[in-house]
Amino acid sequence: MVIDSDLPPSRAGSLPLIGDNLALDFANTESGRGFASHQNHLRDAAKVLDWLDHARALSPDQARWLRAEISARADLAADLHASAVELRSAIHGVGVAIGRGSEPPQSSLASLSAQYARHINRASLKLETDACGWRWSVRDAPVEAALGTIALAAVELFTEGEFSRIKECGGHACGWLFYDTSKNNRRRWCEMEVCGNRAKQKRLVARRRGA
Repeated sequence: MVIDSDLPPSRAGSLPLIGDNLALDFANTESGRGFASHQNHLRDAAKVLDWLDHARALSPDQARWLRAEISARADLAADLHASAVELRSAIHGVGVAIGRGSEPPQSSLASLSAQYARHINRASLKLETDACGWRWSVRDAPVEAALGTIALAAVELFTEGEFSRIKECGGHACGWLFYDTSKNNRRRWCEMEVCGNRAKQKRLVARRRGA
């Protein structure tokens, strides 16, 4: 059995936000699914909060209040962690299928629908400047306030975004997702400096062996 001390440190609070979409960045808190290099950075509720704070999905005051609450309430910590993992899995399941040109699994769509319904049910529509938006009270609905903006971003992406721009990184054992905002829609890598360079080095080694 692998325990946390045997794993590389979680980078939930410092992961690159390369998805060009909040929901895809959230899905990218796990990588290498199905490979020995698999990493899950959301190992508990505290790590979920590390990422939410890092991605500015919560304000610093909200994150600070919620961190104190999950330290005092095991039930809240368990609910936040379980809901975050379920939402992440649903987003990834839909996103990776679209990225591969396949039909998203019904189970992922159903899970995302359920998560979205739960979170939006605790939100209020409020006018800010010249537009309305969904807002949550972290004290009244802590889990929904923490994850609601992510669920909303996912549903908006999968209902309004261009499917041809939702992509899975071409790097080996990566699996990160991104929304390609490039003009020619030809982006292939999560980060050119990471997966792009690895692929370049592999091609170089293969050419040298062939020569």
